[in-house]
Amino acid sequence: MRITRALQIGIGALAVAVAATGCGGGSSKTAVENAADGKLTIGVKFDQPGLSLRNKDGSFSGFDIDVAKYVAGKLGVAEDEITFKEAPSAQRETLIQNRQVDFVVGTYSITDQRKEKVDFAGPYYLAGQSLLIRADNTAITGPESLNGGKKLCSVRGSTPAQNIQKNYANDVQLQEYDTYSLCVEALKAGAVDALTTDDIILAGFAAQNPGQLKLAGKPFTTEKYGIGVKKGDTESRGRINDAIEAMINDGAWKASLDKNFGSTGFQPSAPPQVDRY
Repeated sequence: MRITRALQIGIGALAVAVAATGCGGGSSKTAVENAADGKLTIGVKFDQPGLSLRNKDGSFSGFDIDVAKYVAGKLGVAEDEITFKEAPSAQRETLIQNRQVDFVVGTYSITDQRKEKVDFAGPYYLAGQSLLIRADNTAITGPESLNGGKKLCSVRGSTPAQNIQKNYANDVQLQEYDTYSLCVEALKAGAVDALTTDDIILAGFAAQNPGQLKLAGKPFTTEKYGIGVKKGDTESRGRINDAIEAMINDGAWKASLDKNFGSTGFQPSAPPQVDRY
């Protein structure tokens, strides 16, 4: 088969691109090494008001975003040199393992199962699993209230709904969506009876939908939010832990929570103790 000169050039360019990016499509450098070059790619959520939200103008806001910017600053990277990449719950480990992001700040609960795949700095926040329901619902007051075949929504790659089915309401009907915002729309439309995830996430959605949605009952688990890094990257993990402790100690941590949740009525947790395992 005859190959044109233009096609040969195109194939050559593609080969160079593949060689440069590797199989995972990302840099082979650690987070600290990329920071030394003045740039970082950070995985975040795009749809969590108060925590990690991409605004209509393309900017980002929320507590997780503030944490990400603070950590980047301590690593020597200016805010305008940060690239925020969407990191849905089900894709976080893959993004880190393939080095498509330097680290993930995305309401990322530290669990033993996840620690088999990635390492965590932190925790930087202590959350608790809760329920979000429609404001006119008086029947659901906690996880046990979901018995009787009620429909419960959560996102793929997250475990709260399975926790409720296993430990609180065996016959609850689980509905999974790709994002929390889709769960919220399903809840408002009456397609599901409740949404479950961490209280601070749900508080953001309740504040975004005043008079329509509310939290039900009290938190019934403890979730340690960590910053996910490449497994074995102890230097980056240690530097990020230093940054988290600095943010807590210099008042920036509390200031961010006050800014993002002070008007919502939600009471954030006390500062956590960073785990130096």
